[in-house]
Amino acid sequence: MSDPRSEYQRLRSAHLAEVSATLQGHIDRLDWSREQIERYRDHRLRSLLGYARQRSVFHARRLSGIDPDTSGVADLAALPVMTKQQAQDEWDAIITAPGPDRAGAEQVLAEQQWFSYTPLDQQVFSSGGSSGVRGVYVWSWPFYISATCLAWRIQARDEQRSAEHREPARLAVLCAAVPPHASTPLFDVPTAGGMSTTVIEAGAPFDEAAERVAALDPTHLVGYATVIGRLARATSAGDLAIRPRRVSTNSEPLLPEDLDAIRRAWDPVVYNLWGSTEIGVQAVGCGRGEGLHICEDEVILERVDDAGRPVGPDEPATRTLATGLANRAFPFIRYDLGDEVTLLPGECPCGSSFRRVAAVAGRRDDDFGYDVGGDTVTVPASAFRHVLGADPRITEYQVVQTGDGAEILVVGAPDVDAVRAALEDGVVRYGLQRPEISVRVVDRLERHRGSGKLKRFVALKR
Repeated sequence: MSDPRSEYQRLRSAHLAEVSATLQGHIDRLDWSREQIERYRDHRLRSLLGYARQRSVFHARRLSGIDPDTSGVADLAALPVMTKQQAQDEWDAIITAPGPDRAGAEQVLAEQQWFSYTPLDQQVFSSGGSSGVRGVYVWSWPFYISATCLAWRIQARDEQRSAEHREPARLAVLCAAVPPHASTPLFDVPTAGGMSTTVIEAGAPFDEAAERVAALDPTHLVGYATVIGRLARATSAGDLAIRPRRVSTNSEPLLPEDLDAIRRAWDPVVYNLWGSTEIGVQAVGCGRGEGLHICEDEVILERVDDAGRPVGPDEPATRTLATGLANRAFPFIRYDLGDEVTLLPGECPCGSSFRRVAAVAGRRDDDFGYDVGGDTVTVPASAFRHVLGADPRITEYQVVQTGDGAEILVVGAPDVDAVRAALEDGVVRYGLQRPEISVRVVDRLERHRGSGKLKRFVALKR
């Protein structure tokens, strides 16, 4: 009987070889002017719209009122917003490529013993649904290549430019490590000649993960921001002796407390990535300037108000819509990501012409809404983060909303009474009078079984 891992690895090796062959072209794009970026982006958009209208029943309805041959970014505003629930409810009407329907995709997920390819070289992934909606997604062969090149091109360019010749690079990949989450295939990728890679399950008990990282002594780290932040704190405490020179964070918001811990522990070059299973990679930090560079050659981002209308660069937005230009098998056009982003003005010190957004601090649905006398009082996630993230005796935390406050789970040895009092004071300022806040110390926090990611803020289901 054939080994599913061996079969997968043979085809994946060919896939990675094509990534390697394509990567230099993506690196060259980093030096494009604004005119080159916009010209290429508009060409890709028109091509996608025409293809989606012809091949997708769902998008044919949505795109009937525009001309794909002449449309530009501004014309997208005429289209309705595509929601996460729609993407799953109308799966069979959205997909354009031959291959599995939704039932077939679910069968692939249920039967696969390891990551796999379909007979048409597609990959099927599922996400845990941080928004509350479980998602099933198909990545075509070309889409994986695009997403991988976007994820790694800045770091690969910097590796090429580096004049330092050290020992062979060793990459520790802290991710889901098991199917069906896309993080492992996307991030288990060497970015320099001779680099070895080791996948470590991010959701494993922390001591176990830290032991494996210590044994590897990586020169490079990539993985979930909360896990890398905790490894950094362990290093600063003298419990972990590693010193990676490059760190790439992804899959979770890189909160200020984790970034500070990483810099204090190792002072590495930090590349923060903002992506999604649906779009692939939306923006990546360059390691030099503030924020993240939008991958405008493959992604269009629209900052919009509650009605889905675009807002100006200096105006507040309530959500971000994304159009992925590379995913033709399952097109996402004006898709609600559920994240809020802020555009950064001015030029980046790295010289790139790709626009920047501030690091994504969290989802808009991380904020908690409370019913107070028939009115809704909103307490932002920052009210909790500013207390919990600043306490050096807390290594990890999770905030679970309750009817009249929150239950806080922490790993570490904080002054529980002082933390609770500070949280209550912070919450009261937002209008929730007499909040009930509990703080409980635990040995570990439960991560999502499939993805290994930690959901920091768990809203009350109503």
